[in-house]
Amino acid sequence: MAKEKKVYRCLKCQAEFSRWHGQCPDCGEWNTLEEGEPSRTASPSRSLGFAGARSEVLTMAQVKTVSSPRFSSTLGEFDRVLGGGVVPGSVVLVGGDPGVGKSTILLQIGCQLAASMKVLYVTGEESPQQIVMRATRLNLPEQQLLLLAETRVEEILAAAEREKPAVLIIDSIQTMQTAEANSAPGSVTQVRESAALLTTFAKYSGTAVFLVGHVTKSGELAGPRVLEHIIDVVCYIEGGTDSRYRIIRAVKNRFGAVNELGVFGMTDRGLKEVKNPSAIFLSRQDEEMPGSAVTVLWEGSRPLLVEIQALADTSYSENPRRVTLGLDGNRLAMLLAVLHRHGRITTYDKDVFVNVVGGIKVMETSADLALIMAVVSSLQGRPLPRDLAVFGEIGLAGEIRPVPGGQERLREAAKHGFTQAIIPQANTPKIPIKGLVINSVSRLSQALDVLS
Repeated sequence: MAKEKKVYRCLKCQAEFSRWHGQCPDCGEWNTLEEGEPSRTASPSRSLGFAGARSEVLTMAQVKTVSSPRFSSTLGEFDRVLGGGVVPGSVVLVGGDPGVGKSTILLQIGCQLAASMKVLYVTGEESPQQIVMRATRLNLPEQQLLLLAETRVEEILAAAEREKPAVLIIDSIQTMQTAEANSAPGSVTQVRESAALLTTFAKYSGTAVFLVGHVTKSGELAGPRVLEHIIDVVCYIEGGTDSRYRIIRAVKNRFGAVNELGVFGMTDRGLKEVKNPSAIFLSRQDEEMPGSAVTVLWEGSRPLLVEIQALADTSYSENPRRVTLGLDGNRLAMLLAVLHRHGRITTYDKDVFVNVVGGIKVMETSADLALIMAVVSSLQGRPLPRDLAVFGEIGLAGEIRPVPGGQERLREAAKHGFTQAIIPQANTPKIPIKGLVINSVSRLSQALDVLS
């Protein structure tokens, strides 16, 4: 009898090897090789759902397109993250930590959409009774929502072929399994093959598919990275279980802008939209306090005001601490070096702690100047004016670089009652903004002089 061939497959990059390695030779990750069956090569026509179709080479002018209008998910903030609404035939992955609200928001969307279209909710983790109990607790209209408790993808697709839903919700992709893969549910192979079958169904049927995806302890999506390449939209829900607010961020979107942001509040009735997110991130104390500065971020397609807090205190350690929450720690160390070199302010004997209020993560460099202002304010014990907004990128030479969307940032600040702003000189508006005094600076030393 011929010996069955085994291979070792990397959980990160999916590379296959004939023997086990402690470190993957391809991607360099440690302890990621798993024994399994050799991958079977599927024909392109089968994997795309076009079996029997003849391939033709066409010019772009010969390709006939069909306009598929988007439809609303019934949640405006979620529509913003998706790029304006749900695209028929799209596959959307909603990931996040356990208990963050993935199933809750999709159940809300499913129950609301079921009033106007057919929606099938497939649960692989809970019973239908548990789903109904949750919908009742959230006061959702559950009469029209179709439920199916199943983990076999073939059975799910057969039910979808019979019911022909406009929206298919899978909770969760880690519990799905297909007969085409000889491995346990939740394994790399099962997650990849199940997602591929569901994606194929979405493309040829026009059904919008939502997948719930869990994340690992390191914050990455559980399963193979190739899953993010198969699907159309990847959204992550951020926010701890002890926080009242949840932030949905799109990190991949084939139908809209990436890094778009949606803000929700967690209540006893589920997730509620926050129409004015700047207001919740600016809930400051009435009195002026040192170490606080307000900056204007650009998240997706809109400006967002957030407060940055800094605390600089005497360090009794040989290596002063640099701790950041919501910011890049390496960038803080770089900015402190620039502050020493070009601002003549030293922090080598100080512990520096920086926090972004509200739990939001700052992904852009426009908060550099506000961060430095907050640190200087804490060092000197002098509070910044409460009506002052600051933004700008700081270079290694101490120059203040312009940032995108300067006009929109200033208008957002003025709308929330700010009367002063320190901005890069290149972002100076040609037409003055009513009620806003602008200080344009080109060097870090000039920005520090404004505070003196």
